[in-house]
Amino acid sequence: MKLNVNIRKGEDLRQMRKEGNVPAIMYGKHLSAPVSVFCNKNDFIKKFKQAGYSTALTLEGKGIEELVLIQDIQVDPVSDVVLHIDFLAVSKNEKVKTEVPVLLVGESPIEKLGEGKIQLVKDFVEVEAFPQDLPHDIKVDISTIASLNDTVFVKDLNVSDKVKILDDMEQPILTVVTLAEEVEETPVAATEVAATPAAGTEAAKPAKPTK
Repeated sequence: MKLNVNIRKGEDLRQMRKEGNVPAIMYGKHLSAPVSVFCNKNDFIKKFKQAGYSTALTLEGKGIEELVLIQDIQVDPVSDVVLHIDFLAVSKNEKVKTEVPVLLVGESPIEKLGEGKIQLVKDFVEVEAFPQDLPHDIKVDISTIASLNDTVFVKDLNVSDKVKILDDMEQPILTVVTLAEEVEETPVAATEVAATPAAGTEAAKPAKPTK
């Protein structure tokens, strides 16, 4: 996945944003110094919705070709407009640690019958892998959840052998509760940059290189 960027050379940031662009900075331990860049806002939002925080992007531009992970996004608290982006430059030959969202797929028989409700108790899982091997999400098939006693643990997650899960394997990912026990969730306001398409509303932690 590629994102076109341009070197930033002291342009007025307010004017840049008016023109539909977003200022950004790229840094990483293999770079001699941080690099100031900018990209088209709509293009970035489109790529972010596809990549989230755990899928590597290639930044391309004049004199630029870097593999990166989205490290941080600054959003205006009033307008929800993207103001600034941090990119972490990574090497395809060096493993990184990051959190990957958990995505529930399928339809649970117990929910279909109205006998219980799936409750996701762990939205993200910390993993370690080479950037190109990081999963966009970790899917959990709930079509086999048919009993109030069913629980899915971290150890039950299906990931590539190129990905190492760092969390406690005995931690539960989801449980089943009766409808009376279900806790009503507070709705989350929509923002210009939606969260990574996964169950839950908590934001993933940024990636970091493995020491």
